[in-house]
Formats: sequence, structure tokens, C-alpha cells
Amino acid sequence: MPDALTDLLALAGAVARTPFTRARPDVPPPRTRITRGPLRLDEDRLAAYARLCGFRYGAGGPLPLTYPHVLGFPQALQLMSRREFPLPLLGLVHTWITITRHAPLTAADRPALTVYARGSRPHHRGTEVTVVTEARLAGRLVWESASGYLARHASTTEAPPRDAHPLPLPPPTAQWHLPRNLGRRYAAVSGDRNPIHLHPLTARAFGFPRTVAHGMWTLARCLAERDAPGELSYVRAEFRSPLLLPSTVALATDDSGRIQLRTGERLHLIVDPNRPEVTSARSS
Repeated sequence: MPDALTDLLALAGAVARTPFTRARPDVPPPRTRITRGPLRLDEDRLAAYARLCGFRYGAGGPLPLTYPHVLGFPQALQLMSRREFPLPLLGLVHTWITITRHAPLTAADRPALTVYARGSRPHHRGTEVTVVTEARLAGRLVWESASGYLARHASTTEAPPRDAHPLPLPPPTAQWHLPRNLGRRYAAVSGDRNPIHLHPLTARAFGFPRTVAHGMWTLARCLAERDAPGELSYVRAEFRSPLLLPSTVALATDDSGRIQLRTGERLHLIVDPNRPEVTSARSS
């Protein structure tokens, strides 16, 4: 089944099974693992993704670092739309992601993808669950990500104290105008059709004044600006504040190599390519 059709069916099933329900913060996420593959990659869809995100992708070269996350998104939808999943799927906000590439992965490869939830935690704005995506070739782990997804609801958890030493604001090195329809365009190549990204009316239903750019597009676009194909093998990104569409944003890099995406002094995204520690790939 073509990936785009798989995405549409997964989303339709998610909407059918996941009405606007309350979060259940005391219920742990399901221990289900959803695996599919080996997968044959759609070269046209990959090329369209690379163009929209700005990657200098060439046929036969390494996949953009963020692309396996896109491949695993239909499984993430299936997982988060299960009745036993404790958070309502619609309106979930992506708060952070770490990505580790253990070995090269190209469009000619046939990876098997596994998605599962690793746990949840209280958040000062609700409840956050961690969802893991893993890509394997012949059983060997070659790529993995862990993502935080937040369901916003009343919470007794205190907000973290304000940082007395905020990040410096280095001068911007690039500036982009993000059009009003960017969310719909990215949804077409990624399969992420969360209503907050598609139309101002559906965004307002979830508390946003306008359409919100996909966090994964902003991350991919920042990496495409910095990364030669296949150069990075690790990144951690924090999605600090919603990036409303349309907008004009600036990219800057500080002395540590961290990338910032901001509007004026308002930080939307921090991308840190500095690996905290070297770990070996798991084989099981």
C-alpha cells in the first residue's frame, strides 16, 4: 500500500477511535510495539520531502537525518490512537526529540521500523509521553529517535523556574519567510495531518491563534541549512514555543554549535548536535 494512503487511513482510524476525550495522566501508555517492514522507500516522496525541507539530497546518498521519523509516523499514529493510550491524539504537541544515526541508511535499503511508548511524566502544562522509533536492517539497529508529546490539560506540576542565565542571542545567519500554507504542504510529504498545522480554524480549536508550523519541519529545515548530507549522526531538539504561520524567522548558531530558530528574541527551536555521551547501538 502506498505510504501516503497508509498515512490517510491511519489518520482516519485515529480520528474515528479518538474523539475529544480527557487525558488520563495516571494511566501508563500501552506496552505495545508496532513493527512493519522491510519497507520499500518511495523515491518521489523522499525527493519531495527533501525539496520542501531544503536538504541537498542526491539519489543513492544517505537519507536526511530526520526522514526515518517520517517513515515511522503511520505507526506512531496507530500507537497513539489505541484505546488504551492515555492521551487524546488530536492536539498533541511535539515538545522535544533526540535522533541518533548508528549506521548509514539510503533509499535502496529496506528498513524494518518499530514504534513504542517508553513512558510518561507529569508536565506543568499537562502530561508528556515518550514515543520511540527504531529502524533496523537485518536486525541491526541503524537509526533511532525518542520524542516527547504533550497533551495540555490542568496540572498541579509547577513550571520550572525561569533561567537566570538565558541563552545568548547570536546574530542571525539566515532568515526565512514561512508561508501560510506551509503546514498543509509539509503534511502532504510527511503524513502528519495534526489539525493544528492545517487551518486557522482547527488550530484555534486547540488554543492556537493561527496555524502552527510542524516542529519536525523546522528541525529538518535547520539541519538542511547546516548539515552536509550524512554529516550529523546525533541531534537533540527542543521545541520551545509555537511558530505561527505565516511568519518570518531567523536562524543563528551560538559558540557551542547549537542552532536557534527565533522571531526577534522569542525562541521557537533549539537544536543541539553535541552528543552527551557515546553509546553503542543496541542489537535487540
